[in-house]
Amino acid sequence: MNHTLKNKRALVTGGSRGIGAAIVRRLASEGADVALTYTSSPDQANETVQAAQALGIRAFAIQADSADASAVVAAVERTVSELGGIDILVNNAGVLVIAPIDDFTLADFDRTLAINVRAVFVATQAAVKHMKEGGRIINIGSTNAERMPFIGGGVYAMSKSALQGLVQGLARDLGPRGITINNVQPGPIATDMNPSDSEFAQMLKKQFMALPRYGTVEEIAGMVVYLAGSESGYITGASLMIDGGFSA
Repeated sequence: MNHTLKNKRALVTGGSRGIGAAIVRRLASEGADVALTYTSSPDQANETVQAAQALGIRAFAIQADSADASAVVAAVERTVSELGGIDILVNNAGVLVIAPIDDFTLADFDRTLAINVRAVFVATQAAVKHMKEGGRIINIGSTNAERMPFIGGGVYAMSKSALQGLVQGLARDLGPRGITINNVQPGPIATDMNPSDSEFAQMLKKQFMALPRYGTVEEIAGMVVYLAGSESGYITGASLMIDGGFSA
């Protein structure tokens, strides 16, 4: 452990499992104190917190549904209160609903935008009020912002494409304050909800991937930690693909 983020304070939304939990653990391994939000998996959230605390940093979980703007703001404020500030915000919470347009409900449309887009803006707006020069905003987008080759993914793709425009615009707002904002755009990643040995995964690897494998949550966390550190200070307004060539 290099502790490149020692004395930094981070909030990871949707940090109880999968990519979010890997990001929490990696930030902690680099010395950052970390808060995470979760919606409905307290046991997994507590397990992730304990794994982070075992690395010698402060960590805690906050129950907050990212569809609720007031809960998102409250999570940021609690992070600032308990950690003494915030230096890194990782907007990881997201939702995926796949359905053809004839079957896609307006309720699912609204929830997708509330979590995948509005919550990112709300958390960012709340966090930058407390950030100093060197602050980092990192969104977890998707390769589907660039390529959506499946029926039923239009709304999800739209929500992730919206983040590209958001970071390009907010880079202009935040650049004079010394705060960077970027997207990390994963492709197919092996998680419990998206196993790399499923029939669907085999099809993806054969037909769509330049590298014939799924990525790992640790690879995404590594990109996030790089963007959170001092070496990435000249990167802002960018959407960085980490998708094994899915979009190539």
